[in-house]
Amino acid sequence: MGRGGEAAPGAACAVRSRAGAMAAPGFVRTLEKRDGSALRLEQRGAGGVGCVVWDAALVLAKFLESGARGLRRRAVLELGAGTGAVGIMAATLGADVTVTDLEELQDLLNINIEKNKHLVTGSVQAKVLKWGEDVKEFLPAPDYILMADCIYYEESLEPLLKTLKDLSGPDTCIICCYEQRTMGKNPEIERKYLELLQMDFELEKVPLEKHDEEYRSEDIHILNIRRKKMAGISPREIFDHVI
Repeated sequence: MGRGGEAAPGAACAVRSRAGAMAAPGFVRTLEKRDGSALRLEQRGAGGVGCVVWDAALVLAKFLESGARGLRRRAVLELGAGTGAVGIMAATLGADVTVTDLEELQDLLNINIEKNKHLVTGSVQAKVLKWGEDVKEFLPAPDYILMADCIYYEESLEPLLKTLKDLSGPDTCIICCYEQRTMGKNPEIERKYLELLQMDFELEKVPLEKHDEEYRSEDIHILNIRRKKMAGISPREIFDHVI
């Protein structure tokens, strides 16, 4: 992992040194907050990529806590939530959050919601959402869509992009955090994702110095993403088109 800009010596390594390797079944990951409290997140050693807290999720969760976004009373939806680390953090900052993932991850999401409900100052619930399928129950569009390390499988790119287009309104801000990987097909998958994304969305990279001072790394990026303005089309027409 590369070191991040102005962080203290060794601080940029905190993400991986604290997260550790693939967790043993039932291993609880602790993520400290600035107020001294801590999220407790159960992980699973088996069950696929959604069952552990990935580095990008830590970076995004701490970025949200840094105050760069005012989340209180905002409607927030997390895609590919996995353990729910990012969405639950947002809920502790006052957001009204829906964390989404596949059916097989709902038990883990609900366990982690229950473990951290005493810290929640907004609200949080878990729901099934399979990328590329119907999103009507999640409309109207949320204020924020959160994504951490969702750029992983090439076959999931087009369903993910369809879901982003279907869910986002003209005022929705999508915050995408991902780790840049250099092995195998990963660079090509990242290139294709960004290329397809820019057909319908405008992208802005968050400078490294605006990430959390400790939870940052040169190979983990945060993007602010918004729909391109559609001349002559009202928000109501966008909503009707999805329905």
